[in-house]
Amino acid sequence: MIKPLRNFYLLFLFVLGLIPTVHFAQTNADWTPPLDIPILLSGTFGEIRNNHFHAGLDIKTQGRQGLAVQSVKNGWINRIRISTGGYGKALYIQHYDGTTSVYAHLKKFAPKIEAYVKKKQYEKESYSIQLFPKSEELSIERGELIGYSGNTGGSFGPHLHFEVRNSSTQNPINAMQYPVEIVDTQRPQIQNLYLYDGIHPDSNKKEFVLVRKNDSTYTTAGVITEGSVNVGLRLFDRQDLSYNKNGIYKAKIRLNGVLQYEIEMDEISFNDSKYINLLIDYKEWAQNKNRIQRFIKHPMQKMTFLEQAMPDGQMQIESGKSYQILIEVSDYHNNTSYIEAYFTGTNSTSKPPVKSYNISPDQDYLYDFGDKSVYFPKRSFFDSVSISVINESKILSVGENIYPLQKAYEVRFKVLEEDSLIQKQSFIATVNSKNQTSFFSAAQKDGNWTGKSNVLAAYTLSRDSVPPEIKPLNFKNKQWLSDYSYLRLKLSDDYTGIQKYCGEINGRWILLEHEPKDNTLIYDFNDLEIEEALHQLKITAEDQVGNTSELIMDFYRKPKNK
Repeated sequence: MIKPLRNFYLLFLFVLGLIPTVHFAQTNADWTPPLDIPILLSGTFGEIRNNHFHAGLDIKTQGRQGLAVQSVKNGWINRIRISTGGYGKALYIQHYDGTTSVYAHLKKFAPKIEAYVKKKQYEKESYSIQLFPKSEELSIERGELIGYSGNTGGSFGPHLHFEVRNSSTQNPINAMQYPVEIVDTQRPQIQNLYLYDGIHPDSNKKEFVLVRKNDSTYTTAGVITEGSVNVGLRLFDRQDLSYNKNGIYKAKIRLNGVLQYEIEMDEISFNDSKYINLLIDYKEWAQNKNRIQRFIKHPMQKMTFLEQAMPDGQMQIESGKSYQILIEVSDYHNNTSYIEAYFTGTNSTSKPPVKSYNISPDQDYLYDFGDKSVYFPKRSFFDSVSISVINESKILSVGENIYPLQKAYEVRFKVLEEDSLIQKQSFIATVNSKNQTSFFSAAQKDGNWTGKSNVLAAYTLSRDSVPPEIKPLNFKNKQWLSDYSYLRLKLSDDYTGIQKYCGEINGRWILLEHEPKDNTLIYDFNDLEIEEALHQLKITAEDQVGNTSELIMDFYRKPKNK
């Protein structure tokens, strides 16, 4: 009986081996590209942006808006969000394989989705909205039109932000796993090599000139160094038909053949962005806008894509010994560039100066000047740092922006005993090196303006007494507008920015699409059935400190049924 059981076991293993492993990668048979144009990228997954990791692919739309966007697979819309910042107009489609696809910065939704959204916007009387349709309420088939590409939200040019998430965790996963047809034969380009003597933002660094040995490999003159060192690189990747400088996919660093550091961008968590400034030379970025990616694992990092058991990238160079360092940098299509260099350890008698720091991340600190104060809670910083908090007559200077923060600190200014209107129009402002001020979000409470910041800066009290401007752009007062499809207006504020606005026609709330990038409000005449010929348009707006404006105009429009 043993032999038949053994044969059955082998047969079971053979059949089991025929069953494909469960994963998210798709084939051409069950996936459709989101745009029916050649896919050119202006942004890749996981690349380092200002204070966040890019969670998707930015697909170029030929410099235009209005291209048809289609669902990549069957599923249903489980989230719709419209905002003036961030993703702008965005759709989230849940699929049956455990993934969710995201389409952001859209100009407009497909008709059935647009009708669903506008109904909810009118019910809530709000342009900005977030909706969570029930399962299968808005079913979508693969290849179905879901919207049109645009430039809404925090977008700096027409494109489609396409993203794929693990539905159970909502972690973004690299959408390059799909059969995206991208022409890419180019290796990542390495511009500069740096060696740092520590992890701290104040660590000393030294640049080494790179020389190409061949098409794939860089080298440098012999490196003489000592002690603990780690690597920093200025680098970028691009595809054959796109000149945008994008992020890399993976990197490995070996010393004498032993792995010292590895990074691979297959999946991230949105929480990872809290630690993104530990992956760059923050001081160099803040002062000179040069982004040097550091291949080092800080003790405070909790990034999901860095294995905890992996070496931290710190390499020990001993006196009198020779070392080979090999750095591999690759894109998703496995185009790889290398740095091959040789180190010689030396025994230097000079010791780096011991730096003293006045703020430890293990303690909280309060700087109280009576009319102003700064409070740093524990873990405001990742490392011990040295900063100066200086109270001048009108300006409170809180250090220099050369250290990344882990947690926001608090700034307080005492509310001055002045006229109530002046008090209402006053606020805390940041002050830059050119003595220019910008609005800083703060609230009045217990006789103080109080706000929180994630960046070291200087602050002062300022005042905004100028209300927002509301101005018609495509029509005039008392004009006949029977042939018009929409109303277009300008809504702008010269200082603190728009906090809220509202529009009405004949006393009924109307939906005004707000685009802060060009300061426009747009009303679509198809939204409401208007039976009268004479109509009154009323628009009100309020800035961040409560200055208000009102525009009232009349117009004529022939009713649709006449």
